[in-house]
Amino acid sequence: MSNPADGVGFRSERGPILIALMLTTGLVAIDSTIVATAVPSIVHDIGGFSSFPWVFSIYLLAQAVSVPIYAKLSDTVGRKPIVLIGIGLFLLGSVLCGFAWSMPALILFRVIQGLGAGAVQPMAITIAGDIYTLKERAKAQGYLASVWAISSVVGPTLGGVFSSLGIWRGIFFVNVPLCLLAVWMLLRAFHENIERTRHRVDYLGAGLLTGALSLLIVAVLEGGQAWAWDSPVSIGAFALGALVLVAFLVVERRAAEPVLPPWVFSRRLLLTTSLISFGVGALILGLTSYVPTYLEGAGGQSPILAGLALAALTLGWPVSASQSGRLYLRIGFRSTVLIGVTLTVIGAALLVVVAPLVSVLLVALTCFVMGLGMGLVATPSLIAAQSSVEWNERGVVTGTNLFSRSIGSALGVAVFGAIANAIYAATQGGDHVPHVIVSASTAVFVAVVVTALLVVIAVLAMPRVRAAAAGAADAAADGSASGSAPTGPVPLAAD
Repeated sequence: MSNPADGVGFRSERGPILIALMLTTGLVAIDSTIVATAVPSIVHDIGGFSSFPWVFSIYLLAQAVSVPIYAKLSDTVGRKPIVLIGIGLFLLGSVLCGFAWSMPALILFRVIQGLGAGAVQPMAITIAGDIYTLKERAKAQGYLASVWAISSVVGPTLGGVFSSLGIWRGIFFVNVPLCLLAVWMLLRAFHENIERTRHRVDYLGAGLLTGALSLLIVAVLEGGQAWAWDSPVSIGAFALGALVLVAFLVVERRAAEPVLPPWVFSRRLLLTTSLISFGVGALILGLTSYVPTYLEGAGGQSPILAGLALAALTLGWPVSASQSGRLYLRIGFRSTVLIGVTLTVIGAALLVVVAPLVSVLLVALTCFVMGLGMGLVATPSLIAAQSSVEWNERGVVTGTNLFSRSIGSALGVAVFGAIANAIYAATQGGDHVPHVIVSASTAVFVAVVVTALLVVIAVLAMPRVRAAAAGAADAAADGSASGSAPTGPVPLAAD
């Protein structure tokens, strides 16, 4: 057992595990930005332009539907085997994507990649919750968040380099050394003490959940694009998805070990933090999808400059996330998250005000403010949820939180896209001249403000958690400092 005073850093005893977790997070983070820049090269080589959106949609779908399943399994068999399986699938999918000979093949192999990503990201965050004390978790999550900030710059740059050299397949092969290094470091540094017991796997529940979410997410992602919202296909997908979801809920109430336990949504703290995460997902996609398009189309800015303006969002996030521990230990989780969401609302409102000016600097400043705010929203709310349960429930809780964020992202893309398309159609019949793009983008930014205000309501409904219990949680989690999984910190009580 190591001394908690070792702290959070690369030179501490847990440093190698933190580096490994950052590497695994980097796999998903870079992949989310590197592929988009290679679109012209990929289509030119293997064709299939009309099907290309599925390269992104199918990846998001596979990732979202697998998160709850991996999360439940990690609470029964441990985090290590699940994260290693995830890295293995991501590695296999990356290699196959690099050898893809057609667009259908690339789409199929992206499913494998997405299934790997569904394990990698939540397990990295869950392991950090296992091995670090309550006081240390904010800084550890800040390190993980910083990976996304770095990837927001590195990803598009690498994608552009590979594309300009005519070797787009390199955007997938670059994952190979990262995967192998992450596996080696995890095998060497991270050890778990898991009590092996027999478990009843909820295969029926897992199948129904996958089917329901697949139908609903595809309906949301493709509605208004591949087919009209009021088309028979759209209505049928939503109706069938809802029906399968009801069947899943019925099965889960009777399952011995449900893949998504009903208690996750019956506890007020877990429900409100999941709603907060849902809103965060929508906010992220609303900004990352439309800020670059707005600056490029309305202001004539280069993709690199537009990307750097957006990068201010991911730069502000880890800064505030890493320091949030100082706040939530002093004033509590709810108050900290409330400060964060207030900053987010202010930043979003300022973005609406400066939108007609089409200024890269002003947009970057508003994105930075929103990044600071969301760092104080996402990290403390997740840590509050993790700290309210024992080790054998933390995987499910973390997975549910990230799953909610994924669903929020998918729904956000659909809603914001519908708003923008309505403005385009009503103003110029789809002719995207600069002033039309400004009008459409401003409407989307107003929707971002409304979304942030809805998050405020969820935060106000969040129960207050007694910070006095943090000392007991630290002491109980001390056994995790060596990198082995304990039974977990003492759950924090709510007022």
